Amino acid sequence: MLILCSALSFFCCAQKRQFETCSPSEFEKLLKGNPDVQLVDVRRPDEYAAGHIAHAVLINVQDSGFVAKAVALLDRSKPVAVYCRSGKRSREAAGLLSKEGFKVHELSDGYNGWVAYQASKHEGK
Repeated sequence: MLILCSALSFFCCAQKRQFETCSPSEFEKLLKGNPDVQLVDVRRPDEYAAGHIAHAVLINVQDSGFVAKAVALLDRSKPVAVYCRSGKRSREAAGLLSKEGFKVHELSDGYNGWVAYQASKHEGK
C-alpha cells in the first residue's frame, strides 16, 4: 500500500509540472540554439545588478505583480528560459508561467551553477 501511495504521489507531482528543467549545459544550448528564447532573471534587482546572464530581462518572481508583468512583457508563442540564484525561485516562476500558457525551461542550478559551469569551461582551455 505504501508503495502504491508513493507511486501515485510521484505521478501526480510529475503531472503538475509543465516545464522543463535544464542543466547549465542544456540551458546554454537552448539559448544559443534558439534565437526566439526569452531569457528571464526572476531574482531581486540587487541580485540582477550584481551579475546576470547576458540579455536577460528582470522580472522579480517575489513581486506581487510577477504574473501580470510577465504576461505583459513576454510572447506566449516563444519559449521562455528562467533562472534565479540557485533554482528555487525559478521553479516557482516556471510553474506560474506554464499555467499562463508559456513553454518554460528552468535552469536547475541557477545563476550560481551557470557561473560555475562557465568558469569550468574556461579552465579547460
